[in-house]
Order: sequence, then structure tokens, then C-alpha cells
Amino acid sequence: MNNLKIYLLLSLVCVTFFSCYEKEGGKPSEDKKYENSKAKTAFQTSSEWMPEIDVRADVAIVYGVHGNPTDGEQEITFEDRVESWRERGYNTHFMTGIAWGSYQEYFLGEWDGENHLGEGQVQKNGDTIWHGHNVPYIVPTEPFIEYMKEEVIERVIDAGISSLYLEEPEFWARAGYSSAFKKAWEDYYDEEWKPQHESPENTWLSNKLKYQLYYEAVDKVSSYAKKYGKEKGMDIKVYVPTHSLVNYSSWQIVSPEASLAALPGIDGYIAQVWTGTSREPTYFNGEEKERTFENAFLEYGSMVSMTAPTNRKLFFLTDPIEDRKKSWDDYKKNYQATFVAKLLYPMVANYEVMPWPERIYTRPYSVEGSDEEVLIPEKYATQMQVMINALNHMPESENQVSGSHGIGVLMGNSLMFQRFPTHDGFEDPKFSNFYGQTLPLLKRGIPVETVHMENLSFDATLENIKVLVMSYSNMKPEGPEVHERISNWVKSGGVLVYAGRDDDPYQTVREWWNSGNYSFEKPSQHLLEELEIEKSAEENMYNVGDGVVHFITQNPKEFVLESNSDVTYLDVVKHAYEKDAFAGKLELKNNLHLKRGNYEIVAVMDESISRDNFEVEGTYIDLFDPELPVIYNKTIKPGQQALLFNINKVVEQLKPQVLASASRVYEEENNDNRYSFICKSPKNTVNSMRILLPQEPKNIQLVDSEGEDINQPESEWDENSSTQYLKFENAPDGVKVNISW
Repeated sequence: MNNLKIYLLLSLVCVTFFSCYEKEGGKPSEDKKYENSKAKTAFQTSSEWMPEIDVRADVAIVYGVHGNPTDGEQEITFEDRVESWRERGYNTHFMTGIAWGSYQEYFLGEWDGENHLGEGQVQKNGDTIWHGHNVPYIVPTEPFIEYMKEEVIERVIDAGISSLYLEEPEFWARAGYSSAFKKAWEDYYDEEWKPQHESPENTWLSNKLKYQLYYEAVDKVSSYAKKYGKEKGMDIKVYVPTHSLVNYSSWQIVSPEASLAALPGIDGYIAQVWTGTSREPTYFNGEEKERTFENAFLEYGSMVSMTAPTNRKLFFLTDPIEDRKKSWDDYKKNYQATFVAKLLYPMVANYEVMPWPERIYTRPYSVEGSDEEVLIPEKYATQMQVMINALNHMPESENQVSGSHGIGVLMGNSLMFQRFPTHDGFEDPKFSNFYGQTLPLLKRGIPVETVHMENLSFDATLENIKVLVMSYSNMKPEGPEVHERISNWVKSGGVLVYAGRDDDPYQTVREWWNSGNYSFEKPSQHLLEELEIEKSAEENMYNVGDGVVHFITQNPKEFVLESNSDVTYLDVVKHAYEKDAFAGKLELKNNLHLKRGNYEIVAVMDESISRDNFEVEGTYIDLFDPELPVIYNKTIKPGQQALLFNINKVVEQLKPQVLASASRVYEEENNDNRYSFICKSPKNTVNSMRILLPQEPKNIQLVDSEGEDINQPESEWDENSSTQYLKFENAPDGVKVNISW
């Protein structure tokens, strides 16, 4: 059969296919599975469906019954926005802020006839902290909780949505001076309100209350959602999108964080980690600067440790841009860094691929160094879509990132309690008491873990930890059971490294260790009692049961605020790991490397033990290059990351299949010497894809959703890898690709 006959036959097949496609309401059959999908990928949007933002994740999380406060008043109803995404085949979820939102009808008194702007979070100078026009960060009072139940939760569930996200339960550390907060203080502590700036104890009590207020608010709203849904015959799932404990502590914000995982009404979290959080400057080796990859790795890790023992579902978020005015090259560089950081956690394979696609695809940005507003560059949009589509296929893996495992750093919610304001000269610049425990290890290629003290009651929390590092320089234990569990773990063979001078002003705040049955001056004294250690000034190492305890009489911030000041810390950890825990040689390097299904993920760090490059050899597709080149070696330099697709690891080498694409692929058909599929992606973007074929194609045809031929795409055959490269304009209604050989 000659090429003309093949072309006519394929054209007939395509017209027939797209005719059936239209009769089914514009959705290929795979789209119908979305309603019952496991929601592997999602994005949040306050917009109705538009062809320019048809991202093709599994789930469209429709934001706010009144939209996003920064978008102004919505011209289309919430229900119509939801339906617009359902009509395009999306499973629809719902997200709204629980500390702020487009709740002007509540704030301005339209809901109950009372003005509630006075319930905003207020600073010492009397100023309200605002999130938008007439949108304060709220003190979660009972009327506000009732409003959330009646006007938000009920309306959303009535619209048929069964997955709800209560975003960012946040109370600013610098707040705590409003009449609403003062009343909450009096109700909770049964005493007159005390200004937090007057003493460390007042600060501690103030932040504990902020924590408790949002813990109770999330509990009440999520429980009501479950109850109301059950009355409607629906199984409601509730998730909390939240920044990491690392970031909230750094940014001086208080939130319930890990404690929410114990609530029966909470089914999981979205880890809100992105360039904006991860580029926060940190100290290391005496220098303050941005360390986006390392910070992101620690942020994602803290979210994993917060949820892992509870089996709650966890989504990882990244954002291709951020709010600050930077260049598109800056956005791209930091996006790659955060993207690789999250992929280095192979136990998580659910992702929010982006927030606000309308912001990314349709709104020109006023970028750094220019007075002009510039829309996302074509090549970056293509690369971003390749990366997003990789998430649709990213598998969980039992493989571990390279390096010495089993070193954990203890953290707890009280990290958020003593960050602001400063008392008695106590300072923790750039949250350095935390980074002093983690960055000296991570920068040397040790995939250090974080361990939440709130999860110590779960056996799995310390199951794989060989060496636990802890300090009370910037946090305090929530109760005596923390020390009991740590002591039992040490006596069973664990190795503990305690670093700190215990000289901060929060050591003596009114708490469990100095009240009731206890009269300790410092919480660490109770820990020593549990460990049965009589500590002397001369001894820094003690055998406790089958385990060992080391003491370093320095605050961890000292390890990073001055250059070359982490030597003692590293020596102690090395001894603890190799000699006490018998965990093998502590491997020091400048990189992290993970093989995950067909993907290889690499990060090479600067400021490390060497300036060596990391070399990869094989047959790969470079997923950070929008042209998707086939490469046979890759050099990753310090400060760089890489995401590669290993062609040699494809199981069925003779089976035609799309290996990488800036679009999502549907309706694949493999017949004798023919391969066809539909690919969909946002309008006004360019598709780039590489396809594995048994041999070089004789004919490639593209057909749009109307059955019309599309101009011949840019194409190139690579004989060595047996892959075909294609490049053409994307279409949300689909482009049918027909290949024959």
C-alpha cells in the first residue's frame, strides 16, 4: 500500500474517531475515569475552565465559594465554575482559606448583621494584618466557625464535591493584641490577657493559644463537613494545605501542623513548598544566602515525617513562578531546584502540580530588570508541561536516595512558639538553631531526616533512626512522654546527640516540667532523669542501656553562624553513627542521587566537601530541556539539578509509547505497524514529545478535534535510541497523532 492510500485511510479513521469523540461530549474515555480516580495530580484555580489553562492533571481544585481574594469579585458563580471543569472531564475538589478568604459578607456584616472586621489578627501597634481588601487574617471565633460551616461547607457539599481543602490555618506570631484574641485568652487560661512582648512566658502562652485556636477551628469545621456529608450520603475527605513546620517557624507564623494528623476529620495534607518559601536565606559556614534546593529538601522532609506514621495522604506542591518580582530565568532555576527536591522522596507520588494556572499561563509578569510585562516564555512553558506530565507517571519507589541513612533531627510544633518577639537578648537569626543541626549534614550529601516529637507515640517514627539529634535551644517538649519514649528508644540501642546550652529565656516559662509533679528548672533535666544520667562537666558521652548519649554544649546555631564551626558537631555525629550505632561508614559527598522507575533524579550541592561534577552515562532524555534531546552522558555541576528519563529502563522496548511529552496522552492504540493517540494540553503552548517506536516511521499525521489535518510537525528520528521527536501547537480539545512504519 503506498503512502497516499495510508494517508487517506488514516484520515478516515481520524474523522470517525473525532466524530465519536464529539458525540461523547468532548471527553475521551480516560477522562470518564477521573471521577473515580485516586487523584494523583491536581491543581488549584479560582477561574472557570479556559482553554489556556487546561493543565490535564487528574483534579481541578476549585478555589473559594467567592473565588480568591486577590482576584476581586467573581462574575461567575461557584457552582458554574465547578461545572465548567466537570464538563471537561475533571474530578472537582474544593479549597478555601480557613484563616482568610473572600468572606466579605461575614466581615462586613451581611451574613448576620454584625461587622466582624474587628476579629482580625492585630499587632502591637494596633494595625490589623490584612490578606486583601476587607480580608483580614482572622481570629477564629465561634461566629466565624459557624459561618464557615453554614455558608461554605454546606454549599460546597451541596454542589456534589466530596474532597475539601482547608488552607493555611495561620496565626502570625506578631499578632495577639485584638479584643477577640484577648477574650479567647481569658476563656482558655481563665485569667486576664497578658501582652506577649512583656515576657518570654507571655509570648509562649500567646503562641500556644494561637496554635490551639486553629487546632479547634480545623477540628470543628472538618468534623462538621464529615457529618453534613454523611447526612447527604457522601464520604467527605478533608485535607489541610499548609506550609512546612520549617517555613512557618522561619517566617514566624503559628499553625497546628503535625497535631492535625491525629484528628479524625483530617485525611491528609498538601505540602505547600515552593520557590517563595525555599529561597528564604539561611546561614551556613558563616554566610547568609539563598539555598533553595537544600531548604526545599528539608521542607518536604518535615512534611513526610509529620505524616508518615499516620498514613495520611500527602500531596507535594511546587510552583513554576512566585509572587516576588524576579526574572523568568530565576523562576526556572528555582522551580527546577524545588522540583528535584520533592522527587527525592520516593515514598510520595501525589502532587499539586501548580497553583493558579491562570496566573502562570495568561498574565504577563513585570519581571526583574524590565519595565515591560512579559508572558511566560514559550520554551519555559513547554519545559514546565513536560515536568508536570512526568508527575502524572511518577511512581512510588522503594529505592532510597544515595547516602548514609538513619540520622534524624528532632523537631516539634513548639519551634513556632519562641520566634517572636526577642526577649532577654535571645536571638535565633534565620532560624539557625534548626539549620545548624541539618545543613552541616545535608551539605555533605547525608539525606538527613526530621522526626516530629508529636509522632513519637507511633513505633514507626524511630524505627529506622540510628542517630537522633535534638536540642531545646529553639523548642521545648510537649509533655513528659516525649522523654519517656526517647529514653526507651536509647535504652533499646538508639544513639542520641543532644546539642545546646539550655540558656534561652524560654527554659523557665510556665510549663509541665516546672509545675504539678515536676520542679525542674529546664526540660532537659527531666530528660536526664529518664535516661538515668548524672551529667558532669567533664563527661560528654554516656552509655545508657544498649544505647549511647552524646552531649555538645553549644547551641546549634553556632555550627552555622561562623565559618568552619561545625567540625565538632560532625565529629560527634560520625562517631555516633559509625562507632555507637554500628551503622556503617558515614558517607560524605556533594550530591544526592535517586533512581525512581524510569527516572533518575540528581542534585549536586555547592559549599560541600568538593567541587566535583556528577556524571551520568547511559541513554537518557533530558527533561529539563524543552527540546527533549537524547543524551548519552550528563554532567551536573555543583549548584545544579537534573531530571532524566532512562530509555534503557523501559520494560517493553518494542512497544510504541510516548516517553516524554508536554501534553497528556489519551486513547493510545497499537495495531500492526500503526500507533495512534490523542494529546491534550493548554492552548497557546507548544508540545514537545519523544516517542519510542520499533522502527523509523514512514508517515506521521496530525488531526485536530474537527478532523482537519494539521500542518506537518517539526520531527526528527533518532536511530540510536529508536525514538521519534515531534513538536507542534498544543490544543485542549486534543490533537490526534497517527504514526505508521
